[in-house]
Amino acid sequence: MNWLDKLERKFGRYAIRNLPLYIVMLYAIGAVLNIMTKGSYYYYVALNPYMILHGQVWRLLGFLIVPPNANIIFIIFVLMFYYSIGESLVQVWGAFRFNMYIFLGVIATIAASFVVYFIYPSTMIFMDTFYLNLSMFLAYATIFPEMRVYLYGIVPVKVKWLAWVDVALLAYNFMTGNIGSKVAIVVSLLNFLLFYISSRNYKRVSPKEIQRKRAYRKASSAVLNKPYRHKCAVCGKTELDDPNLEFRYCSKCDGAYEYCSEHLYTHKHIVAHSYDKQ
Repeated sequence: MNWLDKLERKFGRYAIRNLPLYIVMLYAIGAVLNIMTKGSYYYYVALNPYMILHGQVWRLLGFLIVPPNANIIFIIFVLMFYYSIGESLVQVWGAFRFNMYIFLGVIATIAASFVVYFIYPSTMIFMDTFYLNLSMFLAYATIFPEMRVYLYGIVPVKVKWLAWVDVALLAYNFMTGNIGSKVAIVVSLLNFLLFYISSRNYKRVSPKEIQRKRAYRKASSAVLNKPYRHKCAVCGKTELDDPNLEFRYCSKCDGAYEYCSEHLYTHKHIVAHSYDKQ
C-alpha cells in the first residue's frame, strides 16, 4: 500500500465528485471573460506573487479560470476533450486520486511561483494551469496510448503520438521560456512522475470498457433508487398509490411483467411474437 492508498482510505470520502466538469465550467467562465475583455482579463487573474503580496489575493484562485486556449472556436473542442480526459482518469484512478493530482499540481504551482519571486524579485511572473493540463494529458496517454482521437473531428491520431508532440512542446517552451515557464514545466512534470510511479501498476482499461461500466452503474443506480417495489404494466399503479393493491407476475406473459389485482386477469398477454394470447 503506497502513500496515495493510505490517504484515500482516510480522506477518500471528501473527494469532489465530477471535478472534471467543474474545471471545464471554470474554463468556460474564463473564455467568456476573454471575449468580453479582449484578453485583458488575464492580467487581473493570472498567478502573480508580486500582485498577491500587494493585496490582490484573489489571484490565488483566479488563475484557475484561465482556459488552455484563447480561440473561441478551438476552445470548445479543447474543453470537450479536456472533460473526456478528466472523466477517463477518474474512471481509472478514482475521484480521490484525480482530486489529488489536480490540487497538488495547483498548490505546487502556487508555491513554485513564490519561490521564483523571492529568488528573482525583479522578474514579473504570470502563471496559469497551462502546463498542468499538458502533464494531465501525459498521464492520460500513459494509460490509453492506443486510443484514437480525431483532430478537428476529422484526422484520426493515436494518443501516444500526440503525447510525443506534448513532450516536444514542453521541451521547446522550457528552452525558450522565462524562469516562470521553466519552473512551471518542472513542477507539472514532477507532479506527473509522482502519480505515474504511484499508479503504474493500475490495470489499463479501454475507453469502451469504461463506457460499459458507467452505463451499468447508471442502470443499477436507477433500479436501486426506485421509490417503489411493484408497478402494474397496464395502469402504472404502484403500492405507493394504493397500499391495499396486490401485485402478481403473469406466468403466460413472456418476460417479467407485473400486474395489479385489477388487471391480473384482464390484461392481454405479452408474447415475444407479433400475436397476443388471450
